[in-house]
Amino acid sequence: MDSASGGPSDPNSVGGEAPPAATGSATTTASASSSPAPPSRYESQKRRDWNTFLQYLKNHKPPLTLARCSGAHVIEFLKYLDQFGKTKVHNSGCPYFGHPNPPAPCACPLKQAWGSLDALIGRLRAAYEENGGRPESNPFGARAVRIYLREVREGQAKARGIPYEKKKRKRPSTVTVAGNVSVGSSSAAQQGGDAAAGGGDGAPTGQSTAAAAAAVTTTTAAV
Repeated sequence: MDSASGGPSDPNSVGGEAPPAATGSATTTASASSSPAPPSRYESQKRRDWNTFLQYLKNHKPPLTLARCSGAHVIEFLKYLDQFGKTKVHNSGCPYFGHPNPPAPCACPLKQAWGSLDALIGRLRAAYEENGGRPESNPFGARAVRIYLREVREGQAKARGIPYEKKKRKRPSTVTVAGNVSVGSSSAAQQGGDAAAGGGDGAPTGQSTAAAAAAVTTTTAAV
């Protein structure tokens, strides 16, 4: 393992003071570790999306302020972004409508994919509240926006022949009682064996067997 100076450690050195270079290197390492970590890819993308939306409001005719922004304006923004989309969405009159892999190009427009719009709204919704917006007045969480996204998802699924399905959560596995019953049976057998080893007439043995059976029943019911 490397020492603080960045070079290999001396295997013959047992103790003593560290060389002067180690102090300077350790200080550099400490200052480097104390520097803030760069923003994640998600945070960087969220910041760019937020600045893009603010610029859209500024260029809107008439200009809009964030306080006056509603779900209808958010939908206008999503439609505005379609001109930069890269996903082919076939019109109903196109011969490739509903074809997931068209054999030839067509004149249908390119739009933003539903998945991209859905992720964008999620980032903008979080950025709105991080910049002082109230959750109850968040235009990105408006019901009209949710309806629009659902219509885009269903329309693109039909036009492209690609269904959008949500991933189903795995259900927790059920606990079987076979192991518990076998443990109870083993306990019953042990109790019966102890009673037989103790000797005596058949009455104690019968009582022990009945008690063991009751224990198995109780264990199964508890499970």
